Amino acid sequence: MIRLADVRAAHRRVRRFVLDTPLFASRVLSRPGTREVRLKAENLQHAGSFKIRGALNRISRLSTAQKRRGVIAASAGNHAQGVALAASLVGTPAIIVMPEDSPITKVDRTRRFGAEVNLVPGGLEEAIAVALHMAEARGLTFIHPYDDPLIQAGQGTLALEILAAAPDVTSVVIPVGGGGLIAGMAVAIKESRRRVKVFGVEARGAAPAAASLRRGRRVVLRRATTLADGIRLREVAESTLAVMRRHVDDVVTVTDEEISQAMVLLLEDARLVVEGAGAAGVAALLGARLPALGRHPVVVLSGGNADTNLLARVIERGLTAVGRYVFFRTRVPDKPGQLKGMLEIVASERANILDIQHHRTGWRVPLGDVEIEMLLEMRHPSHGREILAALRARGIVAEMWGKAAYHRRWDPARRSAP
Repeated sequence: MIRLADVRAAHRRVRRFVLDTPLFASRVLSRPGTREVRLKAENLQHAGSFKIRGALNRISRLSTAQKRRGVIAASAGNHAQGVALAASLVGTPAIIVMPEDSPITKVDRTRRFGAEVNLVPGGLEEAIAVALHMAEARGLTFIHPYDDPLIQAGQGTLALEILAAAPDVTSVVIPVGGGGLIAGMAVAIKESRRRVKVFGVEARGAAPAAASLRRGRRVVLRRATTLADGIRLREVAESTLAVMRRHVDDVVTVTDEEISQAMVLLLEDARLVVEGAGAAGVAALLGARLPALGRHPVVVLSGGNADTNLLARVIERGLTAVGRYVFFRTRVPDKPGQLKGMLEIVASERANILDIQHHRTGWRVPLGDVEIEMLLEMRHPSHGREILAALRARGIVAEMWGKAAYHRRWDPARRSAP
């Protein structure tokens, strides 16, 4: 298990290469007089996440011969970019094995940092297996994304920056994937200031750490499903789990809906683009999962490498979840002027039509009627009910679709519209 001295040594190695990322106060998440929430914007780090810290620490410790032969890593995105950039800074060649469904933006950026990218079927576990085989066959050094003490110590340097910038910090909220980030940070925090609480956050569909801590042994999930690809893992390492048992106060889970809401909030309130994994900590605050944060909590935004297509769908999902987007289904007689009259009602209520579908055929549409589906942008949370009442007052058969119906049709985890 790593110690504080290991994290401090890592900090001396990497600090001239990495950014001391900003610490922002969040007006929306804070409660005047009782809680001031600050956000550690590691999404603004080189390569878009904290991963360069561990990668630099690991690669910098290679021998001259190892650097000459090169390194290899497996990653769904952020570790790939961190290793690729770190390797280029140190001057060693890098090969990155990535799952073939990795976000295109992360694949392209990894290549732009100078690494050779190999895409393979399956998830991260399969990519790791391929990378290990290639490492042995070619004499390359494998850079594990989290099960490595040098990686964990490098990630822990983020905690040293928080402790220096926020001496009054009462708790730190950290996203959990394989556990490398929370392991390094927890050691640095608890061995420096024992009273500061450390909380981990996982996606509910990919929560091996929470399950392992609950059962008292390492649990490997049958599958992991979440829109937050950076923490979509089926297991944590024994080494990171050991640190969590000793130094982490609690690990909670959040839903994909809460993650999408957190991403939208960060975009609108803080003007920060944060990927799903990076927004998990904010999602925990929105879901009131962590009541014992104290007066000065810090939430780590671990990465900002959001896939553009996914981000667009997440924004739609998040706006729907808070009542900003609402679906309506209406039925009017198939006669001239009926559609115009209905749209005049919507216009009079000052709603913005984002999408509209007009159906004459289909088993559920009676002869002589037309079914219309509309996606409307609301002005306030009760606006949808007001529009529904106005339509029904004019004799128009209408129903308003709730969040569940919207999510079945537009699920960002599937990355495609129906």
